[in-house]
Amino acid sequence: MLKAIITLIAVIMVLAGVILIYDARLITKKFFGFGDQNEGSSGLKILGFLIAIIGGLILYFNF
Repeated sequence: MLKAIITLIAVIMVLAGVILIYDARLITKKFFGFGDQNEGSSGLKILGFLIAIIGGLILYFNF
């Protein structure tokens, strides 16, 4: 049961990371009032990449 919960959390992390990568510019426009949106969107893309990698590693080592 615990393994299934950890797997579900890891899949959600990967999904959230991919969403951050692809929708970074839209999220930056909607939630942040930066003058330079390129810095904000690149920061969100890096964060999404890290979250997706961590979720993928959890999935890989969970089995």
